[in-house]
Amino acid sequence: MKATLRQLAEAAGLLLEWEDSDGKPCQLPEETQRHLLEILGFKTASETDIEQSLERLERLNTPQGPDEWPSLLTCDVDTPISLPSPLASGQAYTLVLEQGDQIDGHLESDGSVPGIAEIGYHRLQIAGTRLTLAVAPRQCYSPGDVSGDATPRLWGLAAQLYALRRTGDGGIGDTLALEQCIVQAAGQGADAVAISPTHAMFSANPDTYSPYSPSTRLLYNVLYSAAEALLGEACVHKAQERSGLQATLRQLEACELLDWPEAARVKLTWLRCLYEDFIARKEDVAQPLHQAFQAFRHKSGDMLEDHCRFEALQEKLGPSDWRTWPAELRDPKNPALARFAETQAFEVGFHAFLQWITAEGLSRAQQTARESGMAIGLIADLAVGADAGGSQTWSRQADMLEGVSIGAPPDLFNAYGQDWGLAAFSPYGLKRSGFRSFIDMLRSAFAHAGGVRIDHILGLMRLWLVPHGASPTQGGYLCYPLDDLLRLIALESWRHRGIVIGEDLGTVAPGFRQRLGARGILGMQVLWFEQDEENNFLPTRQWSPEAMATTSTHDLPTVAGWWAGRDIEWRSRLGLLKETQTAASEQQVRCQERAKLAATLGLLGTTPAALTLEAADIPVSKVLDACARHLGSTAAPLLLLPVEDALGLEEQANLPNTVDEHPNWRRRFTAEAGQLLVSDETRKRLATLGQARKASTANPPSHSALHGSSAHE
Repeated sequence: MKATLRQLAEAAGLLLEWEDSDGKPCQLPEETQRHLLEILGFKTASETDIEQSLERLERLNTPQGPDEWPSLLTCDVDTPISLPSPLASGQAYTLVLEQGDQIDGHLESDGSVPGIAEIGYHRLQIAGTRLTLAVAPRQCYSPGDVSGDATPRLWGLAAQLYALRRTGDGGIGDTLALEQCIVQAAGQGADAVAISPTHAMFSANPDTYSPYSPSTRLLYNVLYSAAEALLGEACVHKAQERSGLQATLRQLEACELLDWPEAARVKLTWLRCLYEDFIARKEDVAQPLHQAFQAFRHKSGDMLEDHCRFEALQEKLGPSDWRTWPAELRDPKNPALARFAETQAFEVGFHAFLQWITAEGLSRAQQTARESGMAIGLIADLAVGADAGGSQTWSRQADMLEGVSIGAPPDLFNAYGQDWGLAAFSPYGLKRSGFRSFIDMLRSAFAHAGGVRIDHILGLMRLWLVPHGASPTQGGYLCYPLDDLLRLIALESWRHRGIVIGEDLGTVAPGFRQRLGARGILGMQVLWFEQDEENNFLPTRQWSPEAMATTSTHDLPTVAGWWAGRDIEWRSRLGLLKETQTAASEQQVRCQERAKLAATLGLLGTTPAALTLEAADIPVSKVLDACARHLGSTAAPLLLLPVEDALGLEEQANLPNTVDEHPNWRRRFTAEAGQLLVSDETRKRLATLGQARKASTANPPSHSALHGSSAHE
């Protein structure tokens, strides 16, 4: 029984042995194996159940003939293509390239299709069946491709989009504020602006606002729309006047922290008035805009219409989980949905209108970036999953897993593991659909950007899945078709001329970073984690040339906050310290860490006994400047400096393991986006960074020093 259970678990993609973040071997308990297998749809109650499940898996994993082949195969350019099941050599086939050219040929002596020299999505017709061949380039579009330089030294800023301010934004950063930030950054020499996720949220439930828990990753957050850019200020002001909420809008703009529920309610109210005016004017001079809107809806197809119907349903039924809806409404293909869309055409159209002006705003922001001289422009952020009750799980049910959520196993920073409450792709569902949802998601991310950061890219190889109702420690790893996913990323990267960054922090499988590097995907190097075995911060010569460099992330302390111990204060206040820790003990450790950082940055003398005392006297502005110089001097092809560290702010955007206790995703910058970087201190800091980037090109590190060890590995 145990032997066959193990066979089933392995065939289903469960990882039975792995190493934790400390390098200690771990095993997946038999009870967890059974639990996860049942959730995945493979019965394990008896020997017969296990054998039948194994037979079913074998049919899924090993097609017996062309009629059982998947609808899409991935392959590499100029490489022979093995078919899912063998056919005789000499078998005739027809290949229709994406651009329309047709190639008639015969299988090689080993039964493979000869390599294809042109990347793209091509159609193969053979043995009475048709399938798509996704022919990928060897590597993603790279910073070197962007700059035309073999040793690129690009740099940019990282900003939380909602945090940007402009007069008239109604209390939420938007695409016009983003344009202003881009112009400011480009004026300082930046090549990119990386932004927080712009995924679609829940219009009927603005209390759910974490950008990493979206309703769908296929569309956009309409609260970031700036209708003025598309329809003009006069139309917007008229709609706001009709709504009677102008005073409330000004109050929300003045708030130090973003009030998501109220700001969303107010913005959606006047946007509804704007849509009413837009519909009423469709026969007048605005007709070209109406044609553009209709063209957008037509081009976006079912992906847009499904989401807009979902939004309309939630508006009518209330912000409930779709799995509790009446049965006929849980299936997007049910005729009842078509009837609903007809009777609620205005509401569905309203949500399509919001998606249109948001997409246009993001497109305009990227155009502004390129026109301002940025080599990359926007870098979009792709969340690891979607809310289980959101539009993506409703509209693409066969592609998603039910009964588990994405999380992380226990590691150095989270002793009890994590459960992020997000729905994951089904590896079987992805293959059955020809990776449709994955490709759509990539295209949405690349559509208005020069690059994409993939959150928790570790999930392309294996995801820690936690059964609903279980603790994170009771989860397990499910393996994903890494080679297929990497090929599709590389293909879409080149089609959109966008670079790819993979957030590879956490418990990393052996060899995983090497596989990312082989595909030209940049990893991430974060200042706090770039340490040697004695916890000394790495010198610049030991930073990798195959990863993006940054001081911090949205989940970690800012440089000023770390230097002041602000993160320790927060964790102590909220009871997030370990049982063996106290605020005093952690602050003492931080004193020692400050000295080590200051020493690496060249801010201290060489007398060990005096290091801690000397570090305490260093002003934080000097530390910030030195960090910018330090990272700028590394061999990293791209450096992204968080705006918080450009400005010297203490508070971080998000404190993990909190919900309302800390103002997550609510902090806004004090200055308007158009004036964000104008202070002498900030301009000097960015100039220092730019100079260090240029100098590092002239003085590259030696080959033997390119790969330092990192504490987070």
